[in-house]
Amino acid sequence: MNDSIKFLLSEKEIPHTWYNIAADLKTPPPTVLHPGTFEPIGPADLAPIFTDAIIAQEVSTERDIPIPGEVREIYKQWRPSPLYRARRLEKALDTPARIYYKNEGVSPAGSHKLNSAIAQAYYNKAAGVKLLITETGAGQWGSSLALACNMFNLACEVYMVKVSYNQKPYRRALMQTYGAKVTASPSDQTAAGREILAQDPNSNGSLGIAISEAVEEATQHPDSKYALGSVLNHVLLHQTVIGMEAIKQMELAGDEPDVVVACTGGGSNFAGMVFPFIGRQLQGGRKLRALAVEPDACPSLTRGKYAYDFGDTAHLTPLVKMHTLGSTFMPRGFHSGGLRYHGMAPLVSHVVEQGLAEAIGVPQLEAFAAGVQFARAEGIVPAPEANHAVAGAIREALRCKESGKSETILFNLSGHGHFDMPAYIDYFAGNLIDYAHPEEEIAMALAGLPPIPAQK
Repeated sequence: MNDSIKFLLSEKEIPHTWYNIAADLKTPPPTVLHPGTFEPIGPADLAPIFTDAIIAQEVSTERDIPIPGEVREIYKQWRPSPLYRARRLEKALDTPARIYYKNEGVSPAGSHKLNSAIAQAYYNKAAGVKLLITETGAGQWGSSLALACNMFNLACEVYMVKVSYNQKPYRRALMQTYGAKVTASPSDQTAAGREILAQDPNSNGSLGIAISEAVEEATQHPDSKYALGSVLNHVLLHQTVIGMEAIKQMELAGDEPDVVVACTGGGSNFAGMVFPFIGRQLQGGRKLRALAVEPDACPSLTRGKYAYDFGDTAHLTPLVKMHTLGSTFMPRGFHSGGLRYHGMAPLVSHVVEQGLAEAIGVPQLEAFAAGVQFARAEGIVPAPEANHAVAGAIREALRCKESGKSETILFNLSGHGHFDMPAYIDYFAGNLIDYAHPEEEIAMALAGLPPIPAQK
């Protein structure tokens, strides 16, 4: 059996447009609501934190959104990213399945997050913004925005979830290398952070808390805006270069996926890989299964409620309908920091509710075992988040082995794990455990959902 095979596109084949799945959905996603009035929000409600161009993309129903030339030129540094057939992994699993993966870890920041960071920095620079403020969990988004801001001569401040701030010093150092100011969240620099620390001085933090701090600070500086690395429509839109390239690369391979797999935390890399394939299906193309893989320790899709909720802990954000564990949900400090968000992207949630995608949960030890098996077969060490996609793909490959079916599996390797080796050290030392939240913990957090009137 041959070694793994790489499928490459030329720079000319980087997409010229992003794909907006909202144009093809038969049932429009629920509207975004104002947290005070429960009425649909308008562009003016988002203006304090986003630029006009970002807001226009957030609410757009156009199928094809042009990628600015300057953004596309920067993309050329690492795009199109390679797609591989994982023949060595197939052999190790003794499966009749054909396994392919798209490697987004080749970006300078080491993950798919740079696809949106470059776009957001571009639009903010064009609007005269001087400072972008954000949050980050594992540090992949913070690293990407720090680099993008450096490219466009913007200042960057990052609130990093405290447990990841302590677990991932190399990610923190990478952000600082690119010129960002990094603060552990919750912090004493914002009212939201001080309130959390007053309740729990030893709080590990959460993405919901870090979002509250970033949004609060962004609204207090005249030349600053907020930048988000996942969840919202415009972020998912920017990531669709992944799936659009993958469609062309699968054509090069002379194959078509039966199932497309990606990990899910906020939903950006899943949407980026899967939405173009679902869109092709909605336009009359080939049907497939889309599989979202999340951690058992933060199971928004598999155990959360599809309801309107706040995107942050301090309730500063608009209300979106999504699969949520409740804005006060406090995940344990497991190593996949980028998947520790209480909610799922509204568009991803909507796609799941419409039966266009399915979701599974994977325990931490299975995810790391899958990542190690993949690394030993293919030579690439995945990020802890990407390990969940690997685990999902391996489950599908073993299903094919059991049934004898020769299906094609495509998954998104959303980032490399070079800055996450302490997590692997803990795994090999036997220090990691599986954790599933008791129903009463989830129920307690869900009890705080906002009382949206029934007609909404």
